[in-house]
Parts: sequence; structure tokens; C-alpha cells
Amino acid sequence: MKSICALKGKICIIEREIPNIKDNFILVKTSYTAISPGTELTMTKNSGNELVNLGYSASGEVVEVGEGVDYIKPGDRVACYGAPYVSHSEYLLVPKTLCVKVPDSLGLKEAALVGLGAIAIHALRQARLQFGEIAVVSGLGIFGQLIGQIANASALRVIPLNNTEKRAELFEKITGIKTFVNEADMEDYIKKISCDRGADAVFLCAGRSAGYQTNKSMEWLRHRGKSIIVGDIEPHYDRGLMFDKEIEIMISKAGGPGRYDKVYEFQAIDYPYGYVRWTEGRNMEEFIRLVAENKIIVEDYINDSIKINDAESAYPELETGTYAGLTKIISYI
Repeated sequence: MKSICALKGKICIIEREIPNIKDNFILVKTSYTAISPGTELTMTKNSGNELVNLGYSASGEVVEVGEGVDYIKPGDRVACYGAPYVSHSEYLLVPKTLCVKVPDSLGLKEAALVGLGAIAIHALRQARLQFGEIAVVSGLGIFGQLIGQIANASALRVIPLNNTEKRAELFEKITGIKTFVNEADMEDYIKKISCDRGADAVFLCAGRSAGYQTNKSMEWLRHRGKSIIVGDIEPHYDRGLMFDKEIEIMISKAGGPGRYDKVYEFQAIDYPYGYVRWTEGRNMEEFIRLVAENKIIVEDYINDSIKINDAESAYPELETGTYAGLTKIISYI
């Protein structure tokens, strides 16, 4: 089977053996995978002399299931998330805790965004917001777009900001929400709709160059508001302002409880539902539900589909940050 990797700062395609089934795992014939631009471009730049697997969000059809898998069967359409089990490969061996069914009403191309969607959902859960509260979303790459849409579907008042007009226009076109490209205009709007109290939460989804916004976010927030780091931002918080407003600083770790836990992932042992309501697997299920029920719209993010053999050409355009589609989908069918 073919897999996409990074080596010495470049994208390469290699041949591997199809993995063998094992207990509590599911073998999936991949239909689509979604590129996570920020993560994968960084991994590629940092790759040395050893192959680095790329990708973590996919969809496909089940070929075989191991002992202990009773909810999913061969022939089912599924969405999968989480490296090292999920990558840009023609076949995937995935623990049952990281694999969810896709309803017939939803296309597998849309379902391939499941990993990115779970990350967006977990970021929102970290903020513990209630409907009617004000959420600023700074940075409208793929994560900011999804967080903004899901927040809007949750009856939060969303204030989006992005300094690239194409991305701001895309979000406004999809949602109908007033979107800002100028910080000063956005700050005036926050004061207006909050009666000068400030926003309840700021989601920082921009890249490393926007590190100044970690400090700036505290100016946008109300007393005891929440600043949530989602993107690859180096934090710079002024202690005086943080102390004065009692700002709560959070970092959102991937798709939710279970991520990077060998018991949950490698051993495929789920957390008790009554104690950990929203694991990464259950966040995946919720994202699939939201897309299937048209609560959020993702088609405009995935209008560019390429074959695995053309993968090397997919990354340079994403690196510019001006590509309106935000991500690209790799097709294996």
C-alpha cells in the first residue's frame, strides 16, 4: 500500500505492507484523508533523516474487524482519527475507540474531516460556555472556521476575526455572521454587543506570528473571561492584566480525553460513559452528527480533491495561507 510521509523537509510517497488485523482494532480501506495544514507543514519542515507519517483524519470502508469489536462490521462506512493509527495511507489499522460509523446520508469526503472536527469541538468544550455567551474566534483557518460554525450552532454569539479577507469572506458567506478583518472594528463591536463588559471567551486559532494576540485577547475579555489557545501560538500574557481581570488561560489538547493515552487508544479501552462523557471518540461522533444534520457546512472547505500520487503538489499552496479552501482532500478511490 502507498503512504505519504515527510523526509528531510520534503513530501514523499512510500510503499508499505497492509497491516494485519488484531484484537480490538479495525482494518479500513481508506477513501479520503484530510490534510491538517498547520500540523503537517510544521512536521514536514522539522523532518530529518527518519520518515515521518503525515495525516490523522480519514474516512473509508471497513475490511476486517478484530476480536472485541462488536459495534462495527465489515462493509460499514467509517470515519477515523488519531496518529499514529490514522495517516495518509491506503489502508489503516485503527483502534475501535477512534473509529465511528458514518450514516448513509453523509458523504465520506465530508466525513474525512472528523479529526479536525473533534479538535474544534474539544476546544469549545474546554471553554464551558453557555448559550447566549459571546465567543471571539481569532484566526479563520480550518479550525477557526469549524469552531465558529459549531459555536454558532450552539447558540453562542460568535465574533470572527481574520486578517486575510478571503477567509473572512468565506466564513461570512457560509454563516451569514458579520466577520472582521480589522481588530479595531472588532473591538468596537465587542463593546457594543456586550454593553462594554467584554467577550466571555476568545479562541486563538491563528498561527505562530499572531502570538501578540494572547495578550491582546485579555483586553477583549470580560472580568474572569477565558482565553483558549487552539493554534500554534507562542503565549505572551501580561501578568498584571491577567491578575486584574482574573483571566482563565487554557490550552486545548487535540480531540479530547483519551488522546495520547495508550490505554484508551492502543489498548482500545474506553473511559466509562458516566465519568467521561465526551471522549475524543464521542466528540468524533458528535461532529459526524452535526455535519450529517446540516448543522454545520463543510463543503466549501473541501472542494479540492487530489489523488495520492499527486500529494507532493498539495502542500505548497496550503503553505501560503491564502488558499480559500483551507485544506485539501486526498482521494484513494
